[in-house]
Amino acid sequence: MVQIGRRPAGRQLAATAAALTCAIGLFGAGCTGNDREGFRPGAADAGDPYVPGHGNGGYDVTHYDLTVRYEPASDRLTGRAVITATATQALSRFNLDLVGLDVGRVRVGDAVAEHRRADGELVVTPRDGLPRGRPFTVTVDYAGVPTAVVDGSLGSGGFLHTADGAVALGQPDSAATWFPVNDHPSDKASYDLAVTVPDGLAALSNGVPGPQSSADGWTTWRWSERAPMASYLSTLVIGDYRVQTGTHAGRPMITAMPASLPPAGGAARSLARTGAIADFLASRFGPYPFDSYGGIVIADERIGYALETQSRPVYGPAFFAEDQPNAGVVAHELAHQWFGDSVSLSRWSDIWLNEGFASYAEWLWAEHDGGRTAQRNFELQYAATDWSQPSVEPGRKRMFGTAVYKRGALAVHALRRTLGDELFFRVLRTWTSERAAGNATTPDLIALAERVANRQLRPLFDAWLVGGVPPTLP
Repeated sequence: MVQIGRRPAGRQLAATAAALTCAIGLFGAGCTGNDREGFRPGAADAGDPYVPGHGNGGYDVTHYDLTVRYEPASDRLTGRAVITATATQALSRFNLDLVGLDVGRVRVGDAVAEHRRADGELVVTPRDGLPRGRPFTVTVDYAGVPTAVVDGSLGSGGFLHTADGAVALGQPDSAATWFPVNDHPSDKASYDLAVTVPDGLAALSNGVPGPQSSADGWTTWRWSERAPMASYLSTLVIGDYRVQTGTHAGRPMITAMPASLPPAGGAARSLARTGAIADFLASRFGPYPFDSYGGIVIADERIGYALETQSRPVYGPAFFAEDQPNAGVVAHELAHQWFGDSVSLSRWSDIWLNEGFASYAEWLWAEHDGGRTAQRNFELQYAATDWSQPSVEPGRKRMFGTAVYKRGALAVHALRRTLGDELFFRVLRTWTSERAAGNATTPDLIALAERVANRQLRPLFDAWLVGGVPPTLP
């Protein structure tokens, strides 16, 4: 019940009725003044303890339309984000994650909205309340020198200025350093990006390339990712790159590497295997889930990792010797296109769902490519594993630890040995099909595996993922 205050009974009933109709959205978004009593602020946090302060509540984003311009000489980024979302509650205000950039004007729909900054957040108060279930757009004009993020468990990330441009990359931090975003994988969305850079520089991102245009010494590159994408999987790589564009299996294939690297070196030879590796993984996991393929090698030594940025993984320089290819890391990041990108986390404590399956894909590819068998890799890793460290709920500091990657892979192979190949790969293909473009948890995987295999499997998963002693070999 809403307390209106002292007034004649007829006016009180009328005001109460107005507030209720506004709250449930019967008369649209034109709710002002006391009518806002049915509305409340969205949460300023997704509630994930592994990434406090990340993500927001009260709305669901469906699309980001980003227009940015970057000047490497000054390290200045100018952008406009048009965000399409739906209110999941009656909203009086909501937050977007945004770090270190200055905000000019914010509009919700066609109306200018109040806004303020608070601890890496952009807090937006629309002129009118947003009824639950109502689609809306937010337009944010912003500019400034972007900020890098240093995460002790992974390395440098965020928006990094480089000698010839910039790299926007990182897990779990990166997106909020270059555009306003609901920065948690539980809220996936499609993307369009138009990025303008000085002539002669490449500007690479996710998805399918669009037409380029040039004017007054600047070139605009366009990219479109139609499949829902978690925000940390977005990327922007700007610089002097050798870009190769082709097709594979009827889809665009775009690979890129710094012009300074040899065109026939280890990095180039590794990227050249992208199509073959993706096809092999599709034979095990089900159809490739996106509209484009590719990969980007970068030369910045601050990036000591590879990341499964959607449709176009980014590889740090440490993975490739000058003359030695590394197909294993390509297999790992491409496996993430199914496990982590298409089927994404609901919460970071389940990150083994990404890394355990990607690590297992390395074993599958090595065997297929004439290396060690998956069984031999399993035996070696079993002997070397610290069983005191769990794969599920590893703790914030061990999100990227060995238990997540290697013990996770052990659990996958243990499931295979228990079920046999036919049922095992049916479980994987059912998972990637039924959960495609969505989010999932460890209990979701266990329930699906038990359904497909028609047997109880929870004790098996418990022993291999979280048990404190070496499990009995299947």
